[in-house]
Amino acid sequence: MKEGVNIMSPFLSELIGAMILIIFGGGVCAAVTLNKSKSQSSGWIVIAVGWGLAVGMAALAAPGTAFNPALTIANAVAGTLDWALVPGIVAGQMLGAIIGAAVVWLIYLPHWAITEDKAAKLGVFCTAPAVRDYGKNFLTEMIVTAVLAFMCLAIGANKLADGLGPMVTAAMITAIGCSLGGPTGYAINPCRDLGPRIAHAILPIAGKGGNDWSYSWVPVFGPIVGAIIGTFLYMGLFR
Repeated sequence: MKEGVNIMSPFLSELIGAMILIIFGGGVCAAVTLNKSKSQSSGWIVIAVGWGLAVGMAALAAPGTAFNPALTIANAVAGTLDWALVPGIVAGQMLGAIIGAAVVWLIYLPHWAITEDKAAKLGVFCTAPAVRDYGKNFLTEMIVTAVLAFMCLAIGANKLADGLGPMVTAAMITAIGCSLGGPTGYAINPCRDLGPRIAHAILPIAGKGGNDWSYSWVPVFGPIVGAIIGTFLYMGLFR
């Protein structure tokens, strides 16, 4: 199947893409942070590379999908996606992210009870800022997601060999993680953060703490605003 060709419904394909994203992305967070994992404490570079590859694997599993509500909404605002499709697409993205988080929980089932750090457990599922300042955290997520949206359009505008686009995108996500991810953990995707946060709330995770709902709006609305800005900036400059 050629890159960008999608033979499934938008709901199902976005569900699959988001599910794969969180299985690999949440999985690398679990691997690095949970007690007695063989890769415990392997560090930020492993997380950044893991999330980059997670995006690449999701793009290969569900070609032509965004698995990111911020990009979906930005495309609708820009007029390149029918608004009528947005609710179904976002629903698929959110459900896929919740399912993916549940899969990660099951894979690492023995490790939750032996990990005492509640924040570390929550960090497997969602982001938290290094320095909590909601206004500045929102600004960071907005700018970083604007970079993401801009670069996604730039990558799409280049003539790449079939199958190469997802890997170039994976490299871009890794670069974002290494360079721009330090302040907030670079959610840059509402379903990546909110879906697993909901999963954390409803799953019977041994010894879990709270869900940090007071911060949860930042990685939802910051990326949406940023994606719109990045999309219009690229279109204004190059189209």
